[in-house]
Amino acid sequence: MQFFKVKTVEETFALIDEKVGKIGGSERLAIEDARGCILAEDVTARENVPGFDRSTVDGYAVRAEDTFGSSESMPGFLTVTGEVRMGEAASVPVGFGEAIYVPTGGMIPPGSNSVIMIEHCEEIAGLLNTYRQVAPGENIIRAGEDIREGELLLKEGTRLRPQEIGALASLGITHVSVYPRLRAGYLSSGDEIVPFNTPKLKIGEIRDINYVTIAGLAGEWGIDVIYGGIVPDDYEKFRQRASALFEQVDCLILSGGSSVGAKDYTTEVIQSLGEPGVYVHGISVKPGKPTILATAGGKPVIGLPGHPASAMIIFRLFGERILKKLQGERLEHRPERIFARITKNIPSAPGRSDYIRVRLFERDGEWWADPIIGKSGLITTLVKSGGIVEIVSEKEGITQGEYVPVIATK
Repeated sequence: MQFFKVKTVEETFALIDEKVGKIGGSERLAIEDARGCILAEDVTARENVPGFDRSTVDGYAVRAEDTFGSSESMPGFLTVTGEVRMGEAASVPVGFGEAIYVPTGGMIPPGSNSVIMIEHCEEIAGLLNTYRQVAPGENIIRAGEDIREGELLLKEGTRLRPQEIGALASLGITHVSVYPRLRAGYLSSGDEIVPFNTPKLKIGEIRDINYVTIAGLAGEWGIDVIYGGIVPDDYEKFRQRASALFEQVDCLILSGGSSVGAKDYTTEVIQSLGEPGVYVHGISVKPGKPTILATAGGKPVIGLPGHPASAMIIFRLFGERILKKLQGERLEHRPERIFARITKNIPSAPGRSDYIRVRLFERDGEWWADPIIGKSGLITTLVKSGGIVEIVSEKEGITQGEYVPVIATK
């Protein structure tokens, strides 16, 4: 195989979409246990929310036309005929020249078409002075205005955040079908790599920080990570450990050993796991060019660069898409971006996408991105950054003050 016949970023995303599909299968969970899971079915509303017209404020249910012309200098006068209690149906209608007190969330009585806030009126001995006029429908949520019966509420592939779970609860839905939670395996390689909790390093040793950073990102996306440990630069040991871990997980992540060199066994190990094998060996990006992507027996395999900063950027760009597609989540074409203005000129080589770490701040009502200068292997550049600026391959850099797309990382 020809190494480093690099793919563009767009080609890589297209190949991921072609090669990676959802894992399939589903399980039924109580909604309180389903936070972070991906829906395996469409959810259609089976009732209206709210189920009745209700007030959005504390005030008085009135006929809007009875308040027309009311002002501080010339108030209107209405007769208060009762009140609505929370949790009870409003049965007494509002007639001409009448008002009924209603609390926030209370049912709107028949005959009323608006609510005047208590701040804009005053009740004195059963007589309501109105100090402003209200429009029909003001301060009222109509039945079904939030969720309408028969409406498609949530699509298959939606990640269940607290707000989606709240919407399900509002409909009385207690259980949903979701895709199984994914398990990813992580394995580091390299004679120089030692466990991250090693208290004191020998000369030439490097702590395995990639595991904790990559596992942390995967955890944010709702994926469990099994740590396979560290293997030396020995093909057979690497192959055996990778193969054993591969059998336990839905996706295998390897770190280190992805560049061309005498001890580069990553590609051969990945190829040994199954067909069809490697479909990306090198991406036209900086940092992170020596990236490997593969599928083996339907399972994705990700070979990350060894540099911590490069590994995190590549994993956020491409690993997130692979894992989220695998667990059935509906995705936009590219990672979510915001737009900010760059604080200085940044050159870039045409034909290659560059990803620059930046500090985000707000000035004069706009977001600005300030590049963090540092070599690509420095983990502190990620600690200091709040986002990553993308310079697409067609551009030869960006100029100060230009609006640029930023992938937020905080």
